[in-house]
Amino acid sequence: MKICLINTYKGGGAGIACRRLQAALNKHGATAQLLTREEAGKKWPFYAERLSFLPYEKDKSVRFAFSLANFGSDISKHPAVQEADIIHLHWVNQGFLSLQNIRTLGQLGKPIVWTLHDMWAFTGGCHYSRGCDHFQQTCGDCDYLRRPGPLDLSHHILGRKARLLPQNIQYVTCSRWLGEVAQSSTLLQDAAVLSIPNPIDTEAFKPLEGPTRRQVREALGIRPGKAALLFVAMKISETRKGFAFLQKALHALKTRHPELDLDIMVLGKAEAGMAEALPYPTRLLGLLTDAQAIANAYAAADLFVIPSLEDNLPNTVMESLACGTPVAGFNTGGIPEMVEDGVQGLIAPQGDAWALEKAIFGILTQENPEKMRQAARLKVETHYSEAVIAGRYMDLYRSLL
Repeated sequence: MKICLINTYKGGGAGIACRRLQAALNKHGATAQLLTREEAGKKWPFYAERLSFLPYEKDKSVRFAFSLANFGSDISKHPAVQEADIIHLHWVNQGFLSLQNIRTLGQLGKPIVWTLHDMWAFTGGCHYSRGCDHFQQTCGDCDYLRRPGPLDLSHHILGRKARLLPQNIQYVTCSRWLGEVAQSSTLLQDAAVLSIPNPIDTEAFKPLEGPTRRQVREALGIRPGKAALLFVAMKISETRKGFAFLQKALHALKTRHPELDLDIMVLGKAEAGMAEALPYPTRLLGLLTDAQAIANAYAAADLFVIPSLEDNLPNTVMESLACGTPVAGFNTGGIPEMVEDGVQGLIAPQGDAWALEKAIFGILTQENPEKMRQAARLKVETHYSEAVIAGRYMDLYRSLL
């Protein structure tokens, strides 16, 4: 069985998830090829997309949070698409596929699977709705736009999606949360929507024990005998990743429990002054690309904190659990599906920095931390391993042929 996986980039959250699925499928009976915008060979649609949105955008903070899908590349004649038994779309925005390009793929007569990594497929342009439910009607009055109104750009884009998106798409969401939101939308309320998580290589991401873990912790600058907390985001300053709430929670922890001393690791692109904003010794690890170095950071930590305000099924949570590291996070998106409160970590109400502080303290001071570490690893082995997820997708593919 030949599968053509289609994603704009090889990197980023969706790109990483897509490449992990490719590896899993290739290990378990399929031939999966990844087609990205780079292989398509056209860069101008990206700039055309951005320029076409400029007259409408509220401000530059929403520039990459809203997509029109007016411009893209016709990949219907690409050999990887022509040879495929299944066309499997992932995240295809920022000038890779336009709505018309997706319609053209549908006209090939091949089964199409579309794994949704955010809300864009069923909204009037936003990737996350920030609590807005207008996608459940006809969109309009969009907070991302400079001049919102009942018949604004979001209303027209939702109408174009209704006209252009093929009817024969099998939608897949990485989290049950996103599946429920998708089926509450005008566009997908009658569509077939399944929930299949992303996979992870449990040999690449695994716990470290004994002397090896001590050596890795020492190399990362973790002081002997101190607890280590990890925060990860591609871009730390991105509002929806919640760094400000981590900052508030740690300052509260320092005030309420001055006897507790921590080392903080921050993985991702950070701006000047971010380390100084935290009340404990902080090491900025930067944007790591080596999988072993990333896995070591998770395995060396005693706790991973994810205060995201918007997220689907974060790769970061899966990576932490695979390394046996408990998670403290907000009740956001698919996070509670991954982390059962009190089992693999502790969950706080979204946006409640004080509750997050209590979750951090609770995990760091629990009587039997090994129990939570083992539960974290077991969750990944039983729910997110390559064999489990590849098997679920292969069953889906076969059902469509």
